[in-house]
Amino acid sequence: MPYVSLFFGIMIRMFHNDHNPPHFHAEYQGQRGLFDFNGDMIKGSFKSKTALKLIKEWALLHKQELNDNWLKAAQGKPVDKIKPLD
Repeated sequence: MPYVSLFFGIMIRMFHNDHNPPHFHAEYQGQRGLFDFNGDMIKGSFKSKTALKLIKEWALLHKQELNDNWLKAAQGKPVDKIKPLD
């Protein structure tokens, strides 16, 4: 699964031809989750409130880029990297 961004130890990934609704996968210190493009966890095991806050902040900043990548992935095209949080 291609990675889209990496910041503060949080890895963001997207699958090609993944199921709806549009989402991304995040992983941090063994915690994993599916998130919508507003940064809200749909499913997962995240317990770190700090990581959840950072994921939400990043997703809201890059909502359009996430959507663009979702459309590319749905067509089997390579996804673009998205700038990490500083």
